[in-house]
Order: sequence, then structure tokens, then C-alpha cells
Amino acid sequence: MPRAPTASSVGRVSGESVHEASSVVVIGDALIDEIRDSAGVRELVGGAALNVAVGLRRLGVPTTLIAMVGDDEAGDHIREYLDDHGVTLVGTPAPYGSSRAVVQRTADGEPTYVFNEAAQRRSIRFSDAAVSAIADADLVVVSCFPFDVPVEVEALVEATRGKRLAIDPNPRSGMLRDRDEFVRGFEALAPHSAIVKVGADDATLLYDGDLDALRARLRATGSGAVLATAGAQGAVLESDAGVVSAPIATLPGRIVDTVGAGDATLAAVAAGLVLDAPRDLDAWTSLLERAMDVAAATCRAEGGLLRTPESLADAERGVHGS
Repeated sequence: MPRAPTASSVGRVSGESVHEASSVVVIGDALIDEIRDSAGVRELVGGAALNVAVGLRRLGVPTTLIAMVGDDEAGDHIREYLDDHGVTLVGTPAPYGSSRAVVQRTADGEPTYVFNEAAQRRSIRFSDAAVSAIADADLVVVSCFPFDVPVEVEALVEATRGKRLAIDPNPRSGMLRDRDEFVRGFEALAPHSAIVKVGADDATLLYDGDLDALRARLRATGSGAVLATAGAQGAVLESDAGVVSAPIATLPGRIVDTVGAGDATLAAVAAGLVLDAPRDLDAWTSLLERAMDVAAATCRAEGGLLRTPESLADAERGVHGS
């Protein structure tokens, strides 16, 4: 019987193969984060789906990103960054240019976002190249998708029919057009997913704020597994094998930036699923604990680029892109 993923088997970074015969397609957003704080203004390539795609590639999984990227300077930076990290981009038309988020810090260090028109009107079109990539993928990850646009959801359902799915709704208040419609669109896919990741912010924005109740709701409606993340309170993962929980990992160094922690968690779990779906509680526990380690390492540097505990010492020699 194939070996279930272990804590070490999803910890490799850039160039070390996890399972080179397998591949993942990530569908969602790619953008420029314009960060404004006491240190000044700077730009980083980001977006939840892009962070997951790059994270998976850094964990050794061949990955394709389907996202809207403009034919502009920002789009050039996004394409260069993805090329630096070995992620294949299947771009979808961007009539309003590339997406951008102005990011500012609140008093407690949490980020707030203001999105440009392109981000608010984001759209995914499933070209022949996109459909072909999805057909060949062992796992399709969906993150920060416009679930509140029915025609987009219908296209997503059709394009991913029969595929193993991992979904992170990742709603952003600055991009949310219709809350009820977003929930309907998300729940059209969630029951057919191998795993759904939801966070405390998702529960607050889309439901009644009760993350445990949301986890139970998703499991009851058919989601194969649910990963519920609650920031400093850690994470809970529920599957047919049972329920496991893990605190946030303690690593050397201070927390620099929590942006991308959830994306790193999802990337690490998705990498484990590509190896082999965990079959027992011990395997799920190892996978969750490793994902929390990866998330903690990612928080030790600015931006959403996935790090592992092993890579922190070599951070200055890593590939950081454009």
C-alpha cells in the first residue's frame, strides 16, 4: 500500500521532488500587494491562489496557475515571479488590467486591503489550455474565486467535474459583491471537495462567526475533510478518520508578517494530498502539524512566499522573484 504522507515528506523546497509524476492546478487570483506602513511603500507579487501555487512548487509539486493577469507592468512582474518559481501560468483575459491591493496595517498588526477595479471585477475564463491543464491534474485547488458570480461558478463546476478538489473560499470584504450568492456558489462546490479550508474570518464574513459550526456544516453536507484555521488559536482538521487539532508552531525568530500563513497551510496540506490521501488519524495529524510548521516559517518573512523551517537558515540564498 502507498505510504501516507509524513511530516518530512511535504517539507522539501524548490527543486526537490515530492512526486514529480503528480501535478496540481490552482485556480484563483494573482495580484500586486502595495504595502504601506511606517517603513514606506513597497510592492510584492501576491494573491491567495498565486501564493498557494508558488508554495506547492517550492514543495516540489509541478503546478499550473489559472488566473487573470493584465498586459501591463504589474502583469509583467507577476509573470516574471511565476517564471522564477517554475509555476506555469495560464492567463485569463484582464480587460481592467492586473489586480492590485493596497495593504495597510492596523494597530494590532493585521492587514487591511483596498482593491482596485480589476480585482473587484476579477474573472476566470476556461480556455482550451486551462481545460487541458485541469484534465491532467491530480488535484485542483480553488482559492479566492468569484463565487458570487453565478456564471463563473457554473463554468468552474463544468471545468472541474470529476476532479479531486481542494477549496478555500477566501472571501475579501473589498471584493465581495453579494454575500448570499457567494455562499451559494461556494456550497455548490464544497460538498464535492476532498478538502475545504476555512478560517475564522471566513466564518465571520460569510456565516454567523462560529467556525466550529461552519466546520460541522461543511462536513454534514459532504466535504471529504475540513481544515479550520483560527490564527493564534491554531487549526482543527476533521475527516472521516476523526478530528485532529494543532497549535500554532513555535519557531526561532519573530513573526514579521502573517500574510500568506493560510495560503502556506493550504499548500502544505495540498502537497500531502498529492502524495497520497491520508488514511488514518496519525497521517492526518502529521500532515496538519507539518502544515502549521510551514505556516509559522512563512510568517518569519514579509510577503506570502512559502518557507519551511528548514529553509529559514538559507533564506538569503532562496529565490525571491521579481
